[in-house]
Amino acid sequence: MTTPAYGLVGIGDNVVDHYLDQGVYYPGGNALNVAVLARRFGLQDTAYIGIIGNDEEGAHVHASLLSEGLSDAGLRVAMGETGKAKVTLQDGDRVFLGSNKGGLRKRLTLRLDEDDLELIARLGHVHSSCFSYVEHELPRIAKTAQRLSFDFSALRDAAYFAQVCPYVTTAFLSGSDLEEEAALELIRHIHALGPAQVCVTQGERGALFSDGTHVVRQGIMPAQVVDTMGAGDAFIAGWLAATIGGTDAFAALPLAASAAARACGWPAAFGYPHPAF
Repeated sequence: MTTPAYGLVGIGDNVVDHYLDQGVYYPGGNALNVAVLARRFGLQDTAYIGIIGNDEEGAHVHASLLSEGLSDAGLRVAMGETGKAKVTLQDGDRVFLGSNKGGLRKRLTLRLDEDDLELIARLGHVHSSCFSYVEHELPRIAKTAQRLSFDFSALRDAAYFAQVCPYVTTAFLSGSDLEEEAALELIRHIHALGPAQVCVTQGERGALFSDGTHVVRQGIMPAQVVDTMGAGDAFIAGWLAATIGGTDAFAALPLAASAAARACGWPAAFGYPHPAF
């Protein structure tokens, strides 16, 4: 019998979000955000594995990771450009204007070593995303981890779903554009490919969550909106922090919604502005 583990490893994407309207950039990226925010929301044993460039932006991502109390043992530094996204704010909502597609991460393959696998086995839970370029490692991750959550964002690629879903325990998808029945059909499709739990986040309409038997809608919580950049990742992080800590999957949904509301109250995904020259 496997002993339950109570930690989380974020594996994959990191970027800096360059706010052109403010002349600053912030650390971000789904896998990094979820690891950092899960710790903020009460999960003490969290870690991040990924690649940064040897540029100023990479150094800032590194520093912010340490400031949040995460180890840098799984961080690789390579010669090249850190992932960058250009964004602006319109009435508190994020608007993406373009990116360098992950920078060096799109041409350098992240290879997990024995230390990484030991970390995954110890903490037990992994989160990654469709922006992470780690599809080749999913079989090993799924074999080693007790649970793998994966953010597909707004992706609707059937071939990609078929490739990734068999390794995933909990699938998160963005579906603000979907009507109710379309979201439910997407949930059914993802379940059929393997994930035991599927969550479709829908912005101001909250989120639909399914365990394969029951589907519930979780509404949003009141928020003092500074920036919505990190809300979706905070929802995931809040849910993971709660469920890894022992909370039932459905009971964790209000906690996830509260986490998303909290994240709307600080700039970018988790703060740390840096002047962009």
